[in-house]
Amino acid sequence: QVRLVESGGGLVQAGGSLRLSCVASGRTFSRYDMGWFRQAPGNEREFLAGIRWSGSTRYADSVKGRFTISKDNAKNTVYLQMNSLKPEDTAAYYCAVDRTAYGAVFGTSPRQYEYWGQGTQVTVSS
Repeated sequence: QVRLVESGGGLVQAGGSLRLSCVASGRTFSRYDMGWFRQAPGNEREFLAGIRWSGSTRYADSVKGRFTISKDNAKNTVYLQMNSLKPEDTAAYYCAVDRTAYGAVFGTSPRQYEYWGQGTQVTVSS
């Protein structure tokens, strides 16, 4: 059974940093693209960052230069380092794993991702 568990969210002041972790189990995740998304109340789920099975990365313009995605295959863990946080970054943050091993397409649509964690809340105060 595939399971993703996020942690590291919390309350932080604007300009601060947080590091989110996503521990995965039930699959050889080194073979899959992984992504971080967020969703604020009333908004659609938004792609933030992804890391390919090969290690290449991709970011949304809204977080480029502030957020960094990384992974540790030995620990089946994906990280999202978030710096220079803004109040508009407030949302529930989710990690997800792609449907296809060694996928050819590095996607940003939530539909491309098969399994999701339960989410971790990030609140940035002004």
